[in-house]
Amino acid sequence: MPSPNTESLRGDRSAPSGRQRDAFFDNAKYLAIVLVAVGHAWEPLKGDSRVLEAAYTVVYSFHMPAFIIISGFFSRSFDMRPDRLRRLITGVAVPYIVFETAYPLFRRVVDDAPEQKISLLDPWYLTWFLVALFVWRLTTPIWNAVRHPLPLALGIAMLASATPAIGDDLDLQRVLQFLPYFVLGLCMRPDHFHLVRRRSVRIAAAPVFVVALAFGWWAVPRMNTAWFYHRDAAQELGAPWWAGPVMVLAMFGCSLLLTACFFAWVPGRRTWFTALGAGTLYGYLLHGFVVKAGDYRGWFEHPVLHRPLGEIAVSVLAAVVVTLLCTAPVRRVFRFVMEPRMEWAFKRDAAEAARVRERQERKGTREKVSV
Repeated sequence: MPSPNTESLRGDRSAPSGRQRDAFFDNAKYLAIVLVAVGHAWEPLKGDSRVLEAAYTVVYSFHMPAFIIISGFFSRSFDMRPDRLRRLITGVAVPYIVFETAYPLFRRVVDDAPEQKISLLDPWYLTWFLVALFVWRLTTPIWNAVRHPLPLALGIAMLASATPAIGDDLDLQRVLQFLPYFVLGLCMRPDHFHLVRRRSVRIAAAPVFVVALAFGWWAVPRMNTAWFYHRDAAQELGAPWWAGPVMVLAMFGCSLLLTACFFAWVPGRRTWFTALGAGTLYGYLLHGFVVKAGDYRGWFEHPVLHRPLGEIAVSVLAAVVVTLLCTAPVRRVFRFVMEPRMEWAFKRDAAEAARVRERQERKGTREKVSV
């Protein structure tokens, strides 16, 4: 994260230069992306273990909300300034187009599925988050302008959860149902994160997670896990329409509680994995190829992987793989896709050019004075 004005997965380069990265947020991003990868690795295995299913449910209740809250927090200063719009296009829209094309092509080859279609309107697997981030970012000035943004966002999410006619285009159900977490991030201040990082909260987080795991174990045969994906309306999950708004509110409360506990355990000091927080977009988008390759090739079907030691081994391997994908060498190789400059595609911003000239003039003046 280049500065305190970054987006959740990689960072917003529109932030003022010279401001140091916050180790806490880099640590939070890295730990959350590890949970994302581990959760995806659990999907082919969880049907054989009620304990694993419970852990999967708990992880899915807070890992994406944590990402989205951080994304909203670092989007507070986003406006329609040309340079920021360019970065939104090159840093979010372009990777979406590339990976929304790459994943279906990957399946055609690895899974021998030539019938797999490529559609930019139907986000595939991981790419829904890029669509959502693009939409949320564009609407940031609106949320900054209204008087009560969070209640309004919750109302929109509740209405969406009872409206199956929204359809699957651009995964709008997820965009709208996850919207309150982004808006909450917009409303937060740095001291809010300091509150949950107090020692008393860290101590309280342990029993909260124990209770959450126990509740998840109880809920496994009684609750549809699809509620945690926020990609369907209540009617599409076989529930009455009013269950959608109720579940949106209930899960928002539970997710916030567990997200606060997660943040409480995130170290605020620099650690061996802090630098990896700058590469979580790379880990997020690339680890899906590894998981899908295992799924297509039947790697997860081996009986030993469906036993406790096998599940632990898969979890560790998923964490190692996504960690490697966040490292600097991987970022250098794939930067042309994730962070293309594309200066040829945009008009030169006169205001930005003036700022560059002003900086150069100040630098020249300082050099003359020093001589």
